[in-house]
Formats: sequence, C-alpha cells, structure tokens
Amino acid sequence: MKFISWNIDSINAALTGTSPRSELSRKVLDTIAAEDADIIAIQETKLPAAGMNAKQEEALKSYFPEYDYVYVSSHEPARKGYAGTMALYKKGIKVDASFPEIGAPDTMDSEGRMITLEHEKFFFNLVYTPNAGDGLKRLKERQEWDKKYTDYIKTLDSKKPVISCGDYNVAHEEIDLANPDSNHMSAGFTDEEREGFTNLLNAGFVDTFRHVNGNIPNVYSWWAQRIKTSKINNSGWRIDYFLVSDRIKDKVTKSEMLDSGERQDHTPILLEIDI
Repeated sequence: MKFISWNIDSINAALTGTSPRSELSRKVLDTIAAEDADIIAIQETKLPAAGMNAKQEEALKSYFPEYDYVYVSSHEPARKGYAGTMALYKKGIKVDASFPEIGAPDTMDSEGRMITLEHEKFFFNLVYTPNAGDGLKRLKERQEWDKKYTDYIKTLDSKKPVISCGDYNVAHEEIDLANPDSNHMSAGFTDEEREGFTNLLNAGFVDTFRHVNGNIPNVYSWWAQRIKTSKINNSGWRIDYFLVSDRIKDKVTKSEMLDSGERQDHTPILLEIDI
C-alpha cells in the first residue's frame, strides 16, 4: 500500500485561491494525485467548524475523484480556522474513522489535530502536533501533548499494527535540520520536544525514513516561508514523519519526500509498505 502525508497550510488557499502561492500549491496537489496513493493525510486544513463549502468540495473532488474523505476542524473553545486535518482514502478501502481526544491540555483536543482510520490489518493515524509557539509559550502544553499522544498510540499498537504520519513539529536529531547549533532554543528543536519524540519511538515505533535511508544528510520536509532563500539554500528541517510499529518495520519498502517544486513550506512525504 502507498500513503502520502502533507501539511497543506490552508486547503482553501490550495483549492480555490488566486495567489501565486496557491498556484504552487495546486502543482503539489497534481503531484500527489499522480502518485495514486491508497490513503492521503492532510494537515493544517484551516477549515471553519462548519466544514468545506460546495466550491471547495467540487475542487477537491476534481483532484481526487476516486477517493472518499473525512475531516475534522477546529471548534470552540479553540480558535476558528485553525489547525484541522483530513484523510482521503480510495473508494473500496474499508475503514472506520474516529477523531480522538486524548485529554490534551489547553484547547488542543478541540483543534482538529487527529484522525484515526481503523483498517482490517492496521490503524492509520494522522496527526498535526501542536507547535511550542513563539517564545516557547506553549512548550509545557506541548510536552503534555507528547505524553498523551504516546499513550494513545501505544493503546492502538496493543490491538493491531500502527502506521502514523503527519507534521510532528520536531526535528529529532541534529541531522534533521540544516542549522542545529543556532536552534537549540527554537520551537521544534528544544531538548524537551526532542525527548518527547524519542520517548514516542521508544514506545515501540520506528522513524521509517531513517530505517530505510539511514543517516543521509541534507534531506528535509520543511523550509521557512519568511526566509526567501531557505529552499534555494536547502536550509530546512525534517519535521514530517511516517512512523510504523516496530513489528512491521521490515515491511516498509520506501519512505521519502516528494518534490514540491518552488513552493516553500512543507513538502509531501510518501510511504510504501507491504501490508
């Protein structure tokens, strides 16, 4: 089976926007559609609580006519049009969708950050992990999220193997970002966040990109929009992951980034696994 994950940074902008960036986003959607994946995980949809409008749904179906989909959006008491996730799966694939709340702090459980699809053979979990925020103002809450999320994934894993993916908002090791020395106090590379991800892996999961590709350097999944030369110079971070349960790690045949062209921000990631 083939899976793709992408932080889209506004599905409305990608589907119906008119800016140059929207055009670049649509090229990425073309790339994803051409891969013909079984399941596609989308993060940061930024949809309102009421969901997509007819124009957005029509545009989505034009890219993915052979897919069913589910999504969850931020709702009160969380901010409007914030976070949000979506899962598209090929028609004919039988799954049961749930939108877990894990007892996370603050409004994190209301931000539409997670979808789990239960398949006959596995659980597929997609997540948009909360950012520690400017000035690390949400770091303590992020640490609590990491613990709750790990407990949740362990519970799934006790029932059947797990394939999990998304924007985890952390570069795990120094090799996972271009400039580690200057970022140890930056959101996404604090010791606390890295430890949280280590604890997640130690709970019985594998970072499939490293498992398949080893310690190859200079491969990233995100480049800052506000630094115009970040992608040209490949000054990026690897913060998007496909994880799998330890017991199915050797079934993984491919784990890589897809080319997002000139678009800065997240690039899609791809997993192929014999399952």
